[in-house]
Amino acid sequence: MTNGVTLVSTMKAEWIKFRSVRSTILGMIVFIVLTIGLGILVTSLIHAHWNSPGSQRDHLTFDPVSTSLVGTALAQFAVGVIGSLFITTEYTTGSIRTTLAAVPNRWKLIIAKTGVLKISMLIVSEAVCFAAFFIGKAIYGNMDPSIPDTLSNGADLRAVVLGGVYLTLLSVIGFSLGMLLRQSAATISTYVGVVLVIPLILFFFPQSIQDSLTKFEPSYLGREMMSVNPIANGFSPWVAAMILVIYTAVLWVCGIFVFQRRDA
Repeated sequence: MTNGVTLVSTMKAEWIKFRSVRSTILGMIVFIVLTIGLGILVTSLIHAHWNSPGSQRDHLTFDPVSTSLVGTALAQFAVGVIGSLFITTEYTTGSIRTTLAAVPNRWKLIIAKTGVLKISMLIVSEAVCFAAFFIGKAIYGNMDPSIPDTLSNGADLRAVVLGGVYLTLLSVIGFSLGMLLRQSAATISTYVGVVLVIPLILFFFPQSIQDSLTKFEPSYLGREMMSVNPIANGFSPWVAAMILVIYTAVLWVCGIFVFQRRDA
């Protein structure tokens, strides 16, 4: 019965699950609204106060791309939840047993699930980031002719593209934590702890320790990836992206190692 189960057919089945689950639909809506909505709010406020007294000193270091993508600061939680629920929901409902009965090859199942998640999130994340960029560009208009805010600028294009990559990798991190923990609440709590709580804890450490450790935080790596201007004591965008890929790969390998050895 299982001889006809191929990776392609498994991905098709997982795609049907992914797009039909209510949590995925709601998560995508929240993700899109947060990324674009917060970007509109922030860029509108910056535009309104651009010529206010005392703001001129900030013009030299102003980054129109990062401010347009500021919504990713909250959207990163939405994508993590989407990724985690894609695996933990099946444990909660018990449908993981049915899934494993249909696809007993666990490597094939996880590769299919991960493939569906990565492709779906990459397409949506890139679309949302580009939309936020162009909306921000329209709001800023000709606010300052010296600001390079077109995609013909290589740094701007790289920042927008890596913004989508960043959100996609976070969704896979959430998925990998779900394989490890199997419970939705525990997975989401751990994810929030890694993305939000640890940076807050480091804030209370001496500045030297902050400078050494903060740049390795996933959220800070995302900031480096989406920044047009170099960040002090930070990595270059591509190095930051490589580090986040390593984080994601290690968690994914650990997750599938545990998934292979646990009962459903």
